[in-house]
Amino acid sequence: MSESRDPVADLRRIAFLLERAHESTYRVRAFRTAAGVLRGKDIDEIRRLDLPKVKGIGEVTARCVTESLRGEVPEYLARLESAGGDESDAAVVALREALRGDCHSHTDASDGGSPLWEMVETAIGLGHDYLVVTDHSPRLTVANGLSAERLRAQLRQIAELNAGLDGFRILTGIEVDILDDGALDQQEDLLAELDVVVASVHSKLRMPRDEMTERMLTAVANPHVDVLGHCTGRMVTGRRKRPESEFDADAVFAACAENGVAVEINSRPERLDPPRRLLRLAVEAGCEFTLDTDAHAPGQLDWLDYGCMRAVECEVPVERIRNTRALPELLAR
Repeated sequence: MSESRDPVADLRRIAFLLERAHESTYRVRAFRTAAGVLRGKDIDEIRRLDLPKVKGIGEVTARCVTESLRGEVPEYLARLESAGGDESDAAVVALREALRGDCHSHTDASDGGSPLWEMVETAIGLGHDYLVVTDHSPRLTVANGLSAERLRAQLRQIAELNAGLDGFRILTGIEVDILDDGALDQQEDLLAELDVVVASVHSKLRMPRDEMTERMLTAVANPHVDVLGHCTGRMVTGRRKRPESEFDADAVFAACAENGVAVEINSRPERLDPPRRLLRLAVEAGCEFTLDTDAHAPGQLDWLDYGCMRAVECEVPVERIRNTRALPELLAR
């Protein structure tokens, strides 16, 4: 019997190439879901499976796995590879493989489109080890931001769901609004209870440069803040196009590095924030990063590749991306 290839790596490579070619989200998700089902199983375990009967594996993905197990490049993959590819593509795939979870997501408790359990099931299907739930804070009424009471109810819901999960963890969090003076839009004692606090500017995005800089520096210095979310607030596609906020990036990124606050690489196609020049500046400043989807629907949890592409382009060191780390190390930060 010839030596097997890695079927999970082949499935994820196919998903990446489909996404790069702008194929349907449904098709991309089919391969990522199959990869997630098989992740963590050794080759002998996979050989023993009746693949077409395994939930999350379809006829096409089963055929690809079978070909990988025979030591062959799956025909589906070979066809996609023939359309082109280079070393940067391989680096993107390797980074995506290294990611263990997503640190920024929304449910229908605020402005997301799906309930918590559905977001969790999708994250598990994508092969994540954890998902941080970061619904909005109360001031963002347009996004149905959570009051302290509603956030506490969500924490109880997360605890109940975690009790029934094995090998996956829902992490508590919030995307807290940075107020005009740099204060955070939630009770301090409640922020202290959360696993991950993402702080973002959502209002007065055209504030004068010096004022915006001071606002962001105040937030970054808050000991509860773990991540600076979509730092420029820009929108680059769609009907909501918006220019970048103006601030002293050197000062803000230096403060992030000093205070141990990660700079978010936001993967949403309409954001792709920070822009490349600022992402490179954050790397030079010694910042750490999280690479997140900011997902507002289950399918959007599959957007990590967009952030991976930018991280590779800007030479972000993999060891500085916090969600490449296992859960205990992530929480230790």
